[in-house]
Amino acid sequence: MVKELLENFNPEDYIGWLFFLAVCISFFVSSTSYPAIINVAKSKNLMDSSGGRSSHSGSVPNLGGIGMFLSIVVTITIIGAVLDTKILLLILGGITLLFFLGLKDDILILSPRKKFIGQLLAALLLIIFTDTRIIGLSGIFGVTIMPYWLSVLFTLFVYILVINAFNLIDGIDGLAGTLALLAIVSFSYVFYKYNDISMFVLAGAVVGALIPFLYLNFSKRNKMFMGDTGSMILGFIIAVFAVRFINNSELTPNAIYHNSSPVLVLSFLFFPLLDTLRIFFIRLVIHKKSPFTADRNHLHHRFLSLGFSHRQTTTIVVLINGVLVFIAFFIAALGINLQLVILLISGTVLYSLYFVYHWLFGKRPNKIKEVSNL
Repeated sequence: MVKELLENFNPEDYIGWLFFLAVCISFFVSSTSYPAIINVAKSKNLMDSSGGRSSHSGSVPNLGGIGMFLSIVVTITIIGAVLDTKILLLILGGITLLFFLGLKDDILILSPRKKFIGQLLAALLLIIFTDTRIIGLSGIFGVTIMPYWLSVLFTLFVYILVINAFNLIDGIDGLAGTLALLAIVSFSYVFYKYNDISMFVLAGAVVGALIPFLYLNFSKRNKMFMGDTGSMILGFIIAVFAVRFINNSELTPNAIYHNSSPVLVLSFLFFPLLDTLRIFFIRLVIHKKSPFTADRNHLHHRFLSLGFSHRQTTTIVVLINGVLVFIAFFIAALGINLQLVILLISGTVLYSLYFVYHWLFGKRPNKIKEVSNL
């Protein structure tokens, strides 16, 4: 009877229920595993201690990525049988590789070179075995179809950029997790419009993992961080979504977002990419040092230096990024190059307003107590 039900089951008829089920399963697994992970981290002293460039005080468990990994794997294992198992298994393989690399880095120390190699291998898994890659840019700067070798290299670059972008912005309470949630929800919307059920359900699994984490990440008690494990897993999945969305749009001439997918992806990830490219420029060109050398030149550090708290900074950044997503959808019918110009100008202006205000008036917002009271 079960076999007959599975054979006659059409996921397209239950796409909303599958998404809801994915959120519920992932939420249950993550919310029950996070407290256990916190207790183990405290008992084994697996903590992130303050000091150096850290923006928090005291010691905080930094193994939230374990709970994210467990909830996503369990959810996809349960629901994935009725979906595109090939792509989902390869994604699980990629996040498993990054999980062990991130876990080693969170507990011990892993060199940037080894993390970089692991990220390349995880990305190549999907590019080689599914041929899911960015084949063009919808005509941005005249780029339509790229040669195969350039397409593969550019797709690898996107994977590495997005993974490290979320790794680098994970510096204050809630920032990486909330921006990831915004990006995931945005991608889930376009995947729903494209009827891409597997990616839509995977997005639900990530949403269910993020909500309990963010509650703890903002908490004054039982605080936890996602660590490199969580940020790399989130960055990898978001990179998969970005490549898949652009690929689907390019291969389908009558797709809703055929002429706007690259700009939409840029809007979903505007702040992480802006901050990463900015910080790489500062480190490489101005300071003449490795782009992976830790410092306090991130935009979120600038907000903190103006007197904003962790909560205030995260709220400002996410609201601005949300406005940019709305703008990108609103202008999607325009020419692709005009879309890009409008988005870049809007993003630059919006993220500069608070700094311009401070420069003109010399006022600082009321300093409130940070979320961390450890």
